[in-house]
Amino acid sequence: MIDFWLAAGLLLLVALSFLLIPVLRGRRAQSEEDRTALNVALYQERLAELQGEQDEGVLSSAQMDSGRAEAARELLADTEGADIPRTSRLGKPLPLLAALLVPVLGLALYLHFGASDKVELTREFAQAPTSLDQMSNRLERAVKAQPDSAEGMYFLARTYMAQERPADAANMFERAVGLAGRQPELLGQWAQALYFAGNKQWSAQIQALTDEALKADPNEVTSLGLLGIAAFEGERYQQSIDYWKRLLAVLPAEDPSRSALEGGISRAGDRLVASGGKVAVTPTVVAKAASAPAADNKVAGLLKVRVDLTAEVKASVQPSDSVFIFARATSGPPMPLAVKRLTVADLPAEVELADADAMMPQLKLSNFPEVQLVARVSRAGQATKGEWIGRSKPLASSTTAQQALTIDSPDQ
Repeated sequence: MIDFWLAAGLLLLVALSFLLIPVLRGRRAQSEEDRTALNVALYQERLAELQGEQDEGVLSSAQMDSGRAEAARELLADTEGADIPRTSRLGKPLPLLAALLVPVLGLALYLHFGASDKVELTREFAQAPTSLDQMSNRLERAVKAQPDSAEGMYFLARTYMAQERPADAANMFERAVGLAGRQPELLGQWAQALYFAGNKQWSAQIQALTDEALKADPNEVTSLGLLGIAAFEGERYQQSIDYWKRLLAVLPAEDPSRSALEGGISRAGDRLVASGGKVAVTPTVVAKAASAPAADNKVAGLLKVRVDLTAEVKASVQPSDSVFIFARATSGPPMPLAVKRLTVADLPAEVELADADAMMPQLKLSNFPEVQLVARVSRAGQATKGEWIGRSKPLASSTTAQQALTIDSPDQ
């Protein structure tokens, strides 16, 4: 920001010069005017002396005329070269007042309408964060600068959860839902944040959110996991086993949370047996469990994309500008499912978006039947906001043919 304020200061000096130079010139003109007035007064005084001497009979008429002519020549010589006095209708106080108010009003207007916070944030996002605290601080300022960005709120909420700040995360998830709509994934994570913010106390609001999420998507993973946790904490072990088995059936085979989930199911079964109960296997769970190996053996989602710029965009970007290429569900959460980052200098480029590029385990390409491809140029290095963008038409996530994606429009 130092170079920005230096440039602003130089421009301010230029503006002040237009106001102060006329004032300084006015002072010089006033000095010339005062000197001329003094010479005129001396001339008149000399004429009065000559007239007195003539009245006393000391000077003749010829000598009087000669003396008057000599005094006139002296007056003309003293005033020769002086600027013609200029009068100003504004006077001196007004330019001086304007010179004082220009920097004050300029600074006030910039602080109100300007974007110094966005300029600083742009520079910070160009560098990778070194800690969660730094990441949350940047995201907080990004959300403040872009209050209509559901993606920014979602990422900030996820960061809050990683920092064990569930109450703040719940607030952000609620705001994201208000902007992006009542997507099952957002509802499930909102409910999870509320659960941990309330010291693991179940509530009617949490129940309503999980019910709504599972009604829209019976395989919504966060809601299934949360209901299993709540049932386990409430010693309803059979319910926890049922929820966790449903969750296990929809997780990909390579998902790292499968082992922890299987351990939870085993512990719930042991406690159920220890309390005198018996683990029941419902037909729906058996059916899903039986189909799980087939799901585990399917090929992970993979999209091949060739990304390029139009000539107009090429003329407006820098080689170091970031380019984000991602896929997002056409009917699902607003967050990207898979992301790759390049620079303008790398384009045109061919990239692959796969389940391995997922930002979250439960948000994989293969979990959504239809997606949209997006490529965004962002000078600030932000995936959620940039200067230029290109979008594809909706396509199946199982598409194998290479897709062409051109960045051709301003990012609104």
